[in-house]
Amino acid sequence: MRSAVTTQIRPMTGAPPPRLGPDLQPLRLGARLGIDVVTAKLSILRDHQRHQHTGDPVEQVCSRLKSVDSILGKASRKQVPVTAAAIRDQILDIAGVRAICRFPSDVYLVRDLLLAQPDVRLLSERDYVAHPKPSGYRALHLIVQVPVFRLGRVDHVAVELQLRTVAMDHWARLEHQIGYKGQDPVPAHTKDLLRRAAEDAWSLDLRLDGVRHQARAQRDDSPSFLDSRALPSFWGRTDTLSGAPPFTGQPAAGHQPAA
Repeated sequence: MRSAVTTQIRPMTGAPPPRLGPDLQPLRLGARLGIDVVTAKLSILRDHQRHQHTGDPVEQVCSRLKSVDSILGKASRKQVPVTAAAIRDQILDIAGVRAICRFPSDVYLVRDLLLAQPDVRLLSERDYVAHPKPSGYRALHLIVQVPVFRLGRVDHVAVELQLRTVAMDHWARLEHQIGYKGQDPVPAHTKDLLRRAAEDAWSLDLRLDGVRHQARAQRDDSPSFLDSRALPSFWGRTDTLSGAPPFTGQPAAGHQPAA
């Protein structure tokens, strides 16, 4: 009589552990398609502005898609139920697009042109340009909803859009390198240096924007790059914050325009 042979089955080495929670890949696919829609709209907007000879208001466009681990981590921090439906409805920055503009007034121009499109719905807006964070961070944050056409249906996908100037983006990247989201404690004197650098960058942004507008105003044959009502409103808001004298579009006293 043969003795029984016991076979021990061992798990395959390197096999991925079972993933807890919902399958978020369909949600991420919709977010990626939402990114494609917003970046396409920005590309068309830029082409239109160039065709109108008003100049491209955007220097660069980039995007990012949150990973599954990042989504689940945010859901845990925000106490969002770990279901695909709850995450879709409560975490609205899975898709992210950043447009780097040349001047502060371009930030608001891009915002207005994008939101004027009937299929773009504004869900929320945080204006850190007019109301910077205590750290000195400036940007315009929008959550927009855009239609994504898929096989047999149309989904409406939320996309976070950040609008910054080149100077704002350079400052934000430096702050990110120094200490990302509080993971590394930043010394108080470094924070103070960052705040002062942010104010210097903002002052430069305003001055360059004023020079650009002034130069265009002196060229009678150049079409306005902004509606005549928009620029005074922009300058009225930012001059109050910066402490600079109100911008009038006229040369400073004693200044003679170049021939």
